[in-house]
Amino acid sequence: MKPAQIEEMFRRFQAHNPDPRGELQFINPFTLLVAVVLSAQATDASVNKATEPLFKIVQTPAEMVALGEERLRPYIRTIGLFNTKAKNVIRLSEILLAQHGGEVPKQREVLETLPGVGRKTANVVLNIAFGEATIAVDTHIFRVGNRTGLAPGKTPREVEDRLEKVVPPAYKLHAHHWLILHGRYVCKALKPDCPRCLINDLCQFKGKLLAVDPVAPTSPKSLAKKGKSENAKGSGKAKGKPSPKRARLKKKKGPA
Repeated sequence: MKPAQIEEMFRRFQAHNPDPRGELQFINPFTLLVAVVLSAQATDASVNKATEPLFKIVQTPAEMVALGEERLRPYIRTIGLFNTKAKNVIRLSEILLAQHGGEVPKQREVLETLPGVGRKTANVVLNIAFGEATIAVDTHIFRVGNRTGLAPGKTPREVEDRLEKVVPPAYKLHAHHWLILHGRYVCKALKPDCPRCLINDLCQFKGKLLAVDPVAPTSPKSLAKKGKSENAKGSGKAKGKPSPKRARLKKKKGPA
């Protein structure tokens, strides 16, 4: 994409959703960190379902350590890899207490030393909890960056580095949210909803569908069916009257 197209892309995102929000539920930086760690290879909805009762009794590293791994597991049992995640959450809580005064660090490099915390998780926490203009590249943003031509890359880090260069500064704080929501609800993996896409005309995806009349048939099968129906109407055939070919075959066969 050209700079002018990128500027227009984010202008539209902002006009459509001026104050985008992440969908993970949290109370403070610590509960956000826990929620993001739990969200690895899981949906935000499944994490929210698990953390709603958990965060009613646990909101600090000290309370998490007091709860303990054994009692934490039942709360997150519905989330994938819950055993490993339970260990990571308890261990990172212990480290926050021992090394950081019970506070979540504001430095990416320090966050990445915590169990279960990678670059993506650190970027999410820095962006949402501390208002830094970081861009966490998940599967949705990776797809949107490559599919639209906004930030092509073979790895999440390549896409992130490209986004850091091309996203206009005025839009960088919320870029992560706009892109992830666009990928989750519009530019979906299997069936991108191109007709209602805000950036359809800017997108460089070769397989995109242009805006169409929602009443008209749009799939190849429905279009073929429509064509056959119109041909049948134009042929003037009476209902129930055999075709000439069938009539000839019946005449040749003769009476039994």
